[in-house]
Order: sequence, then structure tokens, then C-alpha cells
Amino acid sequence: MTLLIVLLVQALHLFLILAAAPFALGLSHCVAARLAGRAGPHLTKPWRDVWRLLRKQAVFAETTSGLFEGAPAGAFAALVVAAALVPSFALGMAAAPLADLIVVAGLLMLARTTVALAAMDSGTALGGLGASRSMALAGFTEPALLMAIFPLDLLTGTTNIDAIATVLREGTIGLKVPLVLAVAALIVVAIARLRTASTATVPFAESAMTADALALEYSGRSLALLLWGDALRRLLWLTLLADIAVPFGLSDAAGSPVWWIVSIAIWAFKIAVLTVVVAVWQGMRAARPTKLAQVLGAGIALALLASVLLFASQGLA
Repeated sequence: MTLLIVLLVQALHLFLILAAAPFALGLSHCVAARLAGRAGPHLTKPWRDVWRLLRKQAVFAETTSGLFEGAPAGAFAALVVAAALVPSFALGMAAAPLADLIVVAGLLMLARTTVALAAMDSGTALGGLGASRSMALAGFTEPALLMAIFPLDLLTGTTNIDAIATVLREGTIGLKVPLVLAVAALIVVAIARLRTASTATVPFAESAMTADALALEYSGRSLALLLWGDALRRLLWLTLLADIAVPFGLSDAAGSPVWWIVSIAIWAFKIAVLTVVVAVWQGMRAARPTKLAQVLGAGIALALLASVLLFASQGLA
């Protein structure tokens, strides 16, 4: 019976995160438009776009291979698996033993690489430029994410997301300076990664053009999967931030269904607040853009400082 409940919670989590991803993207677009003094699109526009494209047939160029045709589905599948591993409202789900930060980072990189290879397979100049730029950004962001994971592993003794969230929720290790620095490093890396999504607040921003170049040759269902996957990637980062930076409100998968409803409401509130905060921060920084290398450098510096303080406090430095 317990196994059945855990599987039910896992299915509910996956349904919620897939359904909520376009809404979170729509909220980000609405806030960005308001900051720019425009009315902006409706909150449900990303969902309407995805639904409209899913009902259309995809058209591919004759020069493309099977990699180009299957890349959107493969990238979307990798993102769905990653989303299943990152808990939203409950801990101890069926996929909890596999919910490792390094595994999630690998799945995100797999999705990015798949789309980049497909863009190069299209044979267009813009596709090749978008793929090159996307992988160059990955060369900055993925190592920075691993550096942010390292002090969290030292503090909690694990890289499992469920275990880290449980330790932080229960306050077992207390409020320490290395913990604050490690969480701050993860926040900086996450904001930098959200900055490279196709949700730029400035028209014709480089991050937006890179994402557009990757999806330029797609249409119909394939384009819908790319758009849906981009929204899912963004929500996955926000959920990961909520699990580690603000782990309160997480229930247990084997607990009462009443607490599930409460936890779902808390999760939705945290995601909405984080979405607005990130959108406002991006809008404020739009007039004074900061180079990605500087942002990620700050995240790596925070992670290194947290690690040094940990080693020093244990007498290992």
C-alpha cells in the first residue's frame, strides 16, 4: 500500500510540474512586460502556443537526418526525467533514490547537447551559430553548477536532493556561514542559467537569439516540444532553488493527502514568488547588463569560499 501511495505521489508530481511549466513561463513574460511598461501577453499564452503547435504536423527539410527529427522528443524526454527527480511538494517519492544533483545536471546537459547537435544537423548558418554559442554557454554554466554542488555535499554528506532538502528542512546542521555561501552560490548559478533561457526581458538579447537559432528549423509538434521543454527547464531550476534555498512546506510522500494539498499550495506560492523575483531582477539588470562570465565567476567564488571555510573549520586546511 505504501508503494502504491509513493507511486501515486510521483505521478501527481510529474503531472503538476508538466502542467505548471508553461504557466510559470507566462508569469515571467507578464512581469517582464509590466516592467517594460507594456500590457504583455496573457498568462496562458505559452500553454495556448504549445497546444496549438501540438495539433500541427512537423515539416522537416530533406537534407536532415533522423537525429534532427528525433532531437526534440529526446531532449524533452531527458527534461521530463530530470523533472521527475527534483521534488516539488513531497519528499520520499518513488524516484527519490535516483534524485542526485549530478544526475540532474547530466540530464540537463544531455538535453542541451541533443538540441545543439540537431541544430548543426540542419545545415543552416544560424543553426550552427546557435549550437556553437549554446555549447559555449554550457562550458561556463555546468562546471559552475558542479562547483556549487561540492560544498553542499561536504555539508550534508550526500548529493541526493531529497536527503539535502530533508537535512536543511529539519535544521540538522544549523545555520552556518558555509551553508549560506553554498546556497548563495547555487542561487547565483541558477539565476545565470535562467538568464540564458529564451525568456530574455530585452528584445534581441543574445540569449533569446541563441534559443531562437536552435529552434529555427522546427515547426509543429517538434517546435511544441522544444518550447514546452524550455519552460520545463526553467521550472526545474526554480523548483530546485525552492527545495534547497527555502525547503519549508515539503511533506512526506507517505503522509496524509491533506498535507499534499497544503504542500502543493506552498510549492505554487514559492514558484510564483521566485518567478517574479527573477523577472524583476532581470528587468532591473537589463539597463546595465552583466557578463555571464562575471556572474558565474561570482558563483564559483562563493562555492570555493564555502569549501575553504568548511575545510578550515574541520582542521583540514
